[in-house]
Amino acid sequence: MMKIRSFVLLGFCLMMILACGQEKGQQTRSNDYPLITLQPEDRELSVKYSAVIEGKQDVEIRPQVSGTITSVLMKEGANVRKGQVLFIIDQVPYKAALKKTKASVAAAEASLATAKLNLEGKESLYRDNVISDFELRTAQNSYKNAEAALLLAQAEDINAENNMSYTEVKSPVNGSAGMTSFRVGALVSPSMSEPLVYVSDNSEMYAYFSLTEKQVLALTAQYGSLENALKSFPEISLQLNDGSIYGHKGKIDVISGIIDKTTGTVRMRAVFSNPERRLMSGGMANIIIPYSQKQCIVVPQGATYEIQNRIFAYKVVDGKTVSAPIKVFEINDGKEYIVEEGLQAGDVIIAEGAGLLKAGVEVSGNSIQKEEE
Repeated sequence: MMKIRSFVLLGFCLMMILACGQEKGQQTRSNDYPLITLQPEDRELSVKYSAVIEGKQDVEIRPQVSGTITSVLMKEGANVRKGQVLFIIDQVPYKAALKKTKASVAAAEASLATAKLNLEGKESLYRDNVISDFELRTAQNSYKNAEAALLLAQAEDINAENNMSYTEVKSPVNGSAGMTSFRVGALVSPSMSEPLVYVSDNSEMYAYFSLTEKQVLALTAQYGSLENALKSFPEISLQLNDGSIYGHKGKIDVISGIIDKTTGTVRMRAVFSNPERRLMSGGMANIIIPYSQKQCIVVPQGATYEIQNRIFAYKVVDGKTVSAPIKVFEINDGKEYIVEEGLQAGDVIIAEGAGLLKAGVEVSGNSIQKEEE
């Protein structure tokens, strides 16, 4: 009786062991993971760069003659026209100097006329053998001296006219006037360190930003030259400091050919129209450069893992995981990678949890549909 009980107990234990083993084997074979069958897709990406905004021309308005300011004709912050008089410097001494030079020109012209008459008379007498060659040459030299004196007087007159015109300090460009600390009665001169006022030509605005040397070298390698890279850039957007997007698109028009030794970056410039005068010189903004990728292979970042700065994904080949190194596009949205090398259309990959897998794992699962963009 005891033998029968022992036999039954042994059989029950064997059945339990076999059942556990079978259950474990079923778990091993049912490693379910979400899968993606890769197909070409279109993506629109963008990247931001901090930028400083400057006017097309930020001009320092400085006096070119010395004197006291007698009139301030500009309104601070107002738009000014090219050639508009902004300040007037005391004109009295310059008017006097101009009259003096005009008188000198008149006197020189009279002296030249007298010297010409004298020379003509000497030439006639010389032909009649009345005077010597010495007297003729003396008359000729007197005439040349009179010509030189007239030229000198005329030059001084031009200089006096210029100085007189400089007493009216004009704007050389259309733009917006800044603030000024100079008022009527202030003494000014060309040697002073502070300009009278700044005028910013803000019909168009420049946004300056920088790329790293590596990025510029990549552009050169991709397009063959900086000139070709410049032509390839699409229209760009400007994000203002309040987070809003500026209403006019811009264009990158300059790539510097010099690397800044301090920062290791290359300066770039974008130009934006400013008809509403919304952009102001000295402001900060973000340049947004779009990148359009057509018919590319896109994978979720959760489907990849990284080892020593290299990125991998797991392809499913004959029901098992195979580690595949991939090369991805440098710009991404933080959720997906655009694959440039290593995967192709039709490949099946593990969609999630790649960092928890290893090569050679048997997997089964269902393909998942990616959310529509």
